Amino acid sequence: MAKKEKQSSNVIAVNRKATFEYFIEERLEAGLELQGWEVKSLRAGKANIADAYVSIKGGEVIILGSIINPLKTSCAFVVSDPTRTRKLLLNRREIDKLTGIVQRQGYTLIPLKLYWKGSWAKLEVGVARGKQDHDKRDSIKERQWSRDKERIMKKSFK
Repeated sequence: MAKKEKQSSNVIAVNRKATFEYFIEERLEAGLELQGWEVKSLRAGKANIADAYVSIKGGEVIILGSIINPLKTSCAFVVSDPTRTRKLLLNRREIDKLTGIVQRQGYTLIPLKLYWKGSWAKLEVGVARGKQDHDKRDSIKERQWSRDKERIMKKSFK
Protein backbone atom coordinates (compact mmCIF):
# COMPACT_ATOMS: atom_id res chain seq x y z
CA MET A 1 0.00 0.00 0.00
CA ALA A 2 1.39 3.39 -0.96
CA LYS A 3 2.09 5.97 1.68
CA LYS A 4 -0.14 9.04 1.58
CA GLU A 5 1.84 12.18 0.97
CA LYS A 6 1.26 15.15 3.17
CA GLN A 7 -0.64 17.74 1.12
CA SER A 8 0.49 21.24 1.86
CA SER A 9 -0.77 24.34 0.16
CA ASN A 10 1.65 25.65 -2.42
CA VAL A 11 -0.22 28.94 -2.77
CA ILE A 12 1.50 31.92 -1.17
CA ALA A 13 -0.82 34.78 -2.15
CA VAL A 14 -3.96 35.17 -4.27
CA ASN A 15 -5.36 38.29 -5.91
CA ARG A 16 -9.07 37.83 -5.18
CA LYS A 17 -10.02 41.24 -6.55
CA ALA A 18 -8.75 40.30 -10.00
CA THR A 19 -11.62 38.00 -10.96
CA PHE A 20 -14.16 40.57 -9.79
CA GLU A 21 -12.55 43.54 -11.57
CA TYR A 22 -11.47 41.81 -14.81
CA PHE A 23 -12.43 39.17 -17.36
CA ILE A 24 -9.44 36.81 -17.44
CA GLU A 25 -8.82 35.82 -21.07
CA GLU A 26 -5.56 33.89 -20.72
CA ARG A 27 -3.29 32.68 -17.91
CA LEU A 28 0.48 32.46 -18.03
CA GLU A 29 3.09 31.12 -15.61
CA ALA A 30 6.19 33.23 -14.97
CA GLY A 31 9.18 32.86 -12.70
CA LEU A 32 10.29 35.61 -10.33
CA GLU A 33 13.73 37.12 -9.90
CA LEU A 34 14.08 37.22 -6.10
CA GLN A 35 16.70 38.01 -3.51
CA GLY A 36 17.52 35.64 -0.63
CA TRP A 37 15.55 37.48 2.04
CA GLU A 38 12.50 37.54 -0.25
CA VAL A 39 12.55 33.77 -0.60
CA LYS A 40 12.62 33.36 3.18
CA SER A 41 9.72 35.79 3.54
CA LEU A 42 7.72 33.95 0.87
CA ARG A 43 8.27 30.68 2.73
CA ALA A 44 6.81 32.38 5.80
CA GLY A 45 3.84 33.57 3.70
CA LYS A 46 4.51 37.31 4.02
CA ALA A 47 3.45 38.39 0.53
CA ASN A 48 0.63 40.49 -0.90
CA ILE A 49 -0.19 40.91 -4.59
CA ALA A 50 -3.65 42.47 -4.24
CA ASP A 51 -2.60 45.95 -5.42
CA ALA A 52 0.13 44.80 -7.80
CA TYR A 53 0.18 45.03 -11.58
CA VAL A 54 2.41 43.77 -14.36
CA SER A 55 4.03 46.04 -16.92
CA ILE A 56 6.30 45.66 -19.94
CA LYS A 57 9.23 48.09 -20.05
CA GLY A 58 12.29 47.88 -22.25
CA GLY A 59 11.52 44.36 -23.44
CA GLU A 60 11.24 43.06 -19.87
CA VAL A 61 8.15 42.10 -17.92
CA ILE A 62 8.11 43.50 -14.38
CA ILE A 63 5.75 43.38 -11.44
CA LEU A 64 5.08 46.63 -9.59
CA GLY A 65 3.34 47.17 -6.27
CA SER A 66 3.72 43.68 -4.86
CA ILE A 67 4.68 43.61 -1.21
CA ILE A 68 7.01 41.05 0.33
CA ASN A 69 7.56 41.99 3.95
CA PRO A 70 11.02 41.09 5.28
CA LEU A 71 11.47 38.84 8.27
CA LYS A 72 13.11 40.49 11.25
CA THR A 73 15.66 37.71 11.59
CA SER A 74 16.64 37.17 7.97
CA CYS A 75 17.87 40.55 6.75
CA ALA A 76 19.83 42.34 9.45
CA PHE A 77 22.63 43.54 7.17
CA VAL A 78 20.76 43.80 3.87
CA VAL A 79 18.75 46.89 2.94
CA SER A 80 15.36 45.45 2.06
CA ASP A 81 12.67 47.25 0.08
CA PRO A 82 9.32 45.42 0.42
CA THR A 83 7.81 47.10 -2.67
CA ARG A 84 10.75 46.91 -5.05
CA THR A 85 10.22 46.24 -8.75
CA ARG A 86 10.79 42.57 -9.54
CA LYS A 87 11.56 41.11 -12.94
CA LEU A 88 9.43 38.26 -14.28
CA LEU A 89 11.20 35.46 -16.09
CA LEU A 90 9.57 34.63 -19.42
CA ASN A 91 10.74 33.44 -22.83
CA ARG A 92 11.29 36.05 -25.53
CA ARG A 93 8.42 34.59 -27.54
CA GLU A 94 6.06 34.97 -24.57
CA ILE A 95 7.21 38.54 -23.94
CA ASP A 96 6.65 39.46 -27.59
CA LYS A 97 3.20 37.89 -27.54
CA LEU A 98 2.22 39.79 -24.37
CA THR A 99 3.59 43.04 -25.79
CA GLY A 100 1.43 42.64 -28.91
CA ILE A 101 -1.69 41.82 -26.92
CA VAL A 102 -1.28 44.76 -24.55
CA GLN A 103 -0.37 47.37 -27.19
CA ARG A 104 -2.69 46.39 -30.03
CA GLN A 105 -5.71 44.91 -28.31
CA GLY A 106 -5.76 46.98 -25.13
CA TYR A 107 -5.59 44.19 -22.58
CA THR A 108 -4.07 44.48 -19.11
CA LEU A 109 -1.62 42.17 -17.36
CA ILE A 110 -2.47 41.41 -13.75
CA PRO A 111 -0.97 39.02 -11.19
CA LEU A 112 -3.45 36.34 -10.15
CA LYS A 113 -1.62 33.94 -7.87
CA LEU A 114 1.81 33.54 -6.30
CA TYR A 115 2.74 29.93 -5.55
CA TRP A 116 5.53 27.37 -5.19
CA LYS A 117 6.27 24.92 -7.97
CA GLY A 118 8.86 22.61 -6.52
CA SER A 119 11.43 24.94 -5.01
CA TRP A 120 10.70 27.78 -7.45
CA ALA A 121 8.39 30.71 -6.79
CA LYS A 122 6.00 31.21 -9.69
CA LEU A 123 3.52 33.95 -10.52
CA GLU A 124 0.36 33.32 -12.51
CA VAL A 125 -0.20 36.32 -14.78
CA GLY A 126 -3.57 36.95 -16.35
CA VAL A 127 -4.23 38.67 -19.66
CA ALA A 128 -7.39 40.53 -18.72
CA ARG A 129 -10.00 42.94 -19.97
CA GLY A 130 -11.65 45.28 -17.48
CA LYS A 131 -15.25 44.82 -16.37
CA GLN A 132 -17.76 47.61 -16.37
CA ASP A 133 -20.25 48.27 -13.56
CA HIS A 134 -23.07 46.23 -15.10
CA ASP A 135 -20.71 43.26 -15.51
CA LYS A 136 -19.79 43.48 -11.83
CA ARG A 137 -23.47 43.54 -10.89
CA ASP A 138 -23.97 40.37 -12.91
CA SER A 139 -21.09 38.73 -11.04
CA ILE A 140 -22.63 39.70 -7.70
CA LYS A 141 -26.05 38.32 -8.74
CA GLU A 142 -24.48 35.09 -9.91
CA ARG A 143 -22.53 34.67 -6.67
CA GLN A 144 -25.63 35.42 -4.56
CA TRP A 145 -27.74 32.95 -6.53
CA SER A 146 -25.18 30.18 -6.09
CA ARG A 147 -25.19 30.80 -2.31
CA ASP A 148 -28.99 30.76 -2.19
CA LYS A 149 -29.07 27.60 -4.28
CA GLU A 150 -26.71 25.85 -1.86
CA ARG A 151 -28.86 26.92 1.11
CA ILE A 152 -32.02 25.61 -0.56
CA MET A 153 -30.36 22.29 -1.42
CA LYS A 154 -29.02 21.98 2.13
CA LYS A 155 -32.50 22.54 3.62
CA SER A 156 -34.15 20.05 1.26
CA PHE A 157 -31.79 17.22 2.29
CA LYS A 158 -32.37 17.68 6.04
